[in-house]
Amino acid sequence: MTLAICFGGLALCGFAMVLLYGHELRRMARFLRNRDGRSNSRLTTEMPGPGFADLARAVNGTLDAADRRERERAAEQRQFQRDLASLSHDIRTPLMGAKGYVSLAAEEPDDAHRTHYLQAAEARLADMEGLLDALFAYARATDAASDLDRRPLVVLPVLADVLTGQFPAFEERGWEPLVDFPDESLVVEADSEALARMFENLVSNALRYGASAPSIVQRGRSLTFSNKVPDPAAIDVNRLFERFYRADVARAQGGAGLGLAVVASLATAQNIEIEASLEGDELSLALIFPPVSGEV
Repeated sequence: MTLAICFGGLALCGFAMVLLYGHELRRMARFLRNRDGRSNSRLTTEMPGPGFADLARAVNGTLDAADRRERERAAEQRQFQRDLASLSHDIRTPLMGAKGYVSLAAEEPDDAHRTHYLQAAEARLADMEGLLDALFAYARATDAASDLDRRPLVVLPVLADVLTGQFPAFEERGWEPLVDFPDESLVVEADSEALARMFENLVSNALRYGASAPSIVQRGRSLTFSNKVPDPAAIDVNRLFERFYRADVARAQGGAGLGLAVVASLATAQNIEIEASLEGDELSLALIFPPVSGEV
């Protein structure tokens, strides 16, 4: 009789514990369902022992991580809105300038002055076109749905084509780029158009903001673009590849601040490492290519 009572008591205790566990789990589930996503409230437990405490800590860790991601996303969105406002201003400025020159040309009786005004308007429109092209290139480079056709290709011909296309700009400045490329057969796995865009942006960056002709040096699987800059103190190398980042000298000369961001995005998409360094007044931007498939 005593043994039966003991077993009965244990059964009742077990049943009561099951009810308490069920009640606590439902309470936790209700908290998570009804919790305001903007709230900083956290899950607590009323049950003794480490099990429910561990569960609460794990859930709260997940909530904390989600909150951090949301704050980062919101901060990035605010920064993006500021960047877009800045870019809109940069586009509006040459547009308004072009409209002003066209108006002057329409009222100018002198042919020479009219031609001057129209040329000035054309230059402003070219500036605006450059900004829009940069924005379009960045949008394509960061489009996750855009598939790159990565295949083994020889680097030097791609670089040579880019430098040939930039010959008039080099000639205008009286510059001759130094190309030191000992391994002419260097093969990388990349999309040819994307790689050409990267080279073009790196060379254009040196032409637009550099103080001397760039040097392009290949060593092993790295390719480094270097040039002297007029004001090294104005450059934050840690931010060079950020979207819309422009050093003071870049702001003075216009530009969208997207050229190097495009390089960084295309590099990431092709598993290419990219590094920036500044030694004295020399800025270096290095591309480090991974081995191609099957290469030791």
